[in-house]
Amino acid sequence: MSLFKALKKTCSVIKKSLFSRETTEAVSMETTKVNMSRVPLVNGGIDTAMLKAHKPRVMSKSGHSNVRIDKVDGIYLLYLQDLWTTVIDMKWRYKLTLFAATFVMTWFLFGVIYYAIAFLHGDLEINKFTPKREPCVKNVDSLTGAFLFSLESQTTIGYGFRFITEECPHAIFLLVAQLVITTLIEIFITGTFLAKIARPKKRAETIKFSHCAVITKHNGELCLVIRVANMRKSLLIQCQLSGKLLQTYETKEGERILLNQASVKFNVDSSSESPFLILPLTFYHILDESSPLRDLTPQNLKEKDFELVVLLNATVESTSAVCQSRTSYIPEEIHWGYEFVPVVSLSPNGKYVADFSQFEKIRRSTDSTFYSMDSEKQKLEEKYRQEDQRERELRTMLLQQSNV
Repeated sequence: MSLFKALKKTCSVIKKSLFSRETTEAVSMETTKVNMSRVPLVNGGIDTAMLKAHKPRVMSKSGHSNVRIDKVDGIYLLYLQDLWTTVIDMKWRYKLTLFAATFVMTWFLFGVIYYAIAFLHGDLEINKFTPKREPCVKNVDSLTGAFLFSLESQTTIGYGFRFITEECPHAIFLLVAQLVITTLIEIFITGTFLAKIARPKKRAETIKFSHCAVITKHNGELCLVIRVANMRKSLLIQCQLSGKLLQTYETKEGERILLNQASVKFNVDSSSESPFLILPLTFYHILDESSPLRDLTPQNLKEKDFELVVLLNATVESTSAVCQSRTSYIPEEIHWGYEFVPVVSLSPNGKYVADFSQFEKIRRSTDSTFYSMDSEKQKLEEKYRQEDQRERELRTMLLQQSNV
């Protein structure tokens, strides 16, 4: 019994120690989460790699859609009706598999037909041939031979060992049909390969957006600021940057729209519409009365539930193809009272240098009035609250005196 009590006591001690350890880990995890939302300055900026968004997004940071299309009747028929786009949108591994399977299947299919023609014509009965009797296809006496003849004909190899004769007109017609059909298939497959390679999708991936956005003052106006850079030396012309604010909206009739879209206009230095994207640029959206983000404050920013999708449309100078690069920002990725660290400098030899090690870094805004604005607003609200309280107390006292 004493041994049993000792074991029971030991188990209880171990259980208590494990519980206290789990509690300590949970508290430390919560502390870490709190500290992550208030990331300290590192070399003049915030380490944005530590910021993790847990809210659902319509658009990922890399520009890919997170919307899933579900329960569509006849969706495969719709894809087959637009076969060109379907094949182009395929991933490369599926496209290469389709490419190889198309050739092998056509070789085998027409090989089977050639074998059937030889069988019906009696070419497989070699011992019964008379010297004057010619087969439809020379030296095709098995399915393997028919497959090799189909391959040699379609690829125009022409070894000379297997060849078609004048004995069977339908075999000649089949050879012509094979060459026409397979040529059209090859043109289609090759065209989709060229179209997929020439797409400006990869060019759009060389356009870099800042991981976070900031709200600061620019030319005396409160602005939402993001940073964009072109990572290649080839220029992008006719750049147009715009934004879409996605948030839940309820109409006057009570209809609840889950993802209402509102336009957000961005400018460079609040004036240019088609910027010269040769160096990293900052784009500004003025938070005025016409802005859909006009009700943002430092207090309610992190409590808001919205997603800002940013789209950059540009024309590639070398190919004249139009490309689009996308990203999105949620409230946790927008920092109030910060500004981007400058990345462009002038080297001693007179060249402009873009230091991308500073691209993601932000720092506290140098405008002192930007921070005093909130404290003054709170002081005024407290003052009005106190005055209202005094008026209420005075009315109560007057009412009591009148009743007496």
